[in-house]
Amino acid sequence: MINNDVMRRIRYIFDFNDKQMLDVFAQAEYPATTTQLHSWLRKEEEPEFVRITDLQFALFLNGLINLKRGKREGAPAPVERVLTNNIILMKLKIALNLQAEDILDIMQKSDFRLSKHELSALFRKPGNRHYRECQDQFLRNFLKGLQLKLRGEAQKD
Repeated sequence: MINNDVMRRIRYIFDFNDKQMLDVFAQAEYPATTTQLHSWLRKEEEPEFVRITDLQFALFLNGLINLKRGKREGAPAPVERVLTNNIILMKLKIALNLQAEDILDIMQKSDFRLSKHELSALFRKPGNRHYRECQDQFLRNFLKGLQLKLRGEAQKD
């Protein structure tokens, strides 16, 4: 999945308007503009579409963590310059304060079954021998399950 798709789904799941989206960026001290936001939220086939960079999207996710959990004491966490689905999933897990059981429940809502061991492999460091890459299908089903949990409805694709 491209970052723009994930950002559009997060906006829908939390029912954020433009001001709230810009506030999420502001939480990470990134001065996004309304013009930038609109170009990121457009569909790929639209001429004004602009792909959001990994760095910008990482700042958005960090802003979401700050918004939902509050800012951390001390120095801010380093911002990832390259994002993977595993990192996106981890940041959403942190922002929503989700435990393994919560994620398994969310995945079950989207009819995606997995064990606790399979789930823990997604949160391991890439060098670990039990590390598993988070595929687009998993992230898509996680976002769908999260939407069903928080909004109680399925998004029309």
